[in-house]
Amino acid sequence: MAVQEILAGLPWWVKWVAIPLLVLLVFGGIITSLLTFVIGLLFKVLLFVALVAGLIYVVRKFTSSSRSGGDW
Repeated sequence: MAVQEILAGLPWWVKWVAIPLLVLLVFGGIITSLLTFVIGLLFKVLLFVALVAGLIYVVRKFTSSSRSGGDW
């Protein structure tokens, strides 16, 4: 018996409300931990990019000022 045949005889609220709620109840911890991991990883990547960009900015700022400041 295919899943479509099983679901065909059920009311709409079972398919669209009860089953998703059961999925969230059973797998909610896994879904939450995966989302937490992905968001944390994205935050760390963005923080890394910002720190590298800041480092490049500071190095270019000091190297350009040291070139022009050597005249006096």
